[in-house]
Amino acid sequence: MPHHPLHRPVWNALHGGWQRLAQGDGRALRIDPRYGPFAAAADDGAAAQTALAALVPDNGEAWIVEPDAPTPPPGTRLVREAVLAQMVAEEILGDAAPVEAIVLTDADAEEMRALALMTKPGPFLPLTHRLGRFIGIREQGRLIAMAGERMRMPGFAEVSGVCTHPDHRGHGHAKRLMRTVAKAMLERGETPFLHAYAAHEATVALYETLGFRVRAWMHMMVIAPG
Repeated sequence: MPHHPLHRPVWNALHGGWQRLAQGDGRALRIDPRYGPFAAAADDGAAAQTALAALVPDNGEAWIVEPDAPTPPPGTRLVREAVLAQMVAEEILGDAAPVEAIVLTDADAEEMRALALMTKPGPFLPLTHRLGRFIGIREQGRLIAMAGERMRMPGFAEVSGVCTHPDHRGHGHAKRLMRTVAKAMLERGETPFLHAYAAHEATVALYETLGFRVRAWMHMMVIAPG
């Protein structure tokens, strides 16, 4: 029986929506590091693991997301690891974002990255904002909340980059933006999915109120050159 498309999300994204940004070969691939830190090996064999290690940037990191706990390939070191809840939504509950939600562009890139680095929703590199459609809310000219798209493969699209400035939390901005992003995916015929840290039980519960359900538990490993 073939694996579910989300069984190996990074590998499948690098052969799907990220294919034009993929670097490497049939043994291992990474996304262009200007867009993100994600990488994946074809399998657990020595050749694939050696190729994966060679793709880790000299002064950077590679993020590996797999269904089973991976082991750092030879020549690399473990920076951190975590268990992720991989969640999918067949329908999205509640109303979409208010009229003040705007589509973000390259002109907003500096503010988007500053907001992401402040709130840490996940890796946000200089060109991450080009991975998909991002929308946001501005108040008095300042970007205070955003949500967008990251991984994509046939039939599935990932909700990502969801964050709100600490001074503006508690007003439901993130939920409304997530609804808009995810409903747009459904309208395109794609199933929305996302990854949340399993230890953040309140966050997982919040996503469940939007219609997301845990599909699988994934293991994330961040590695750097040894």
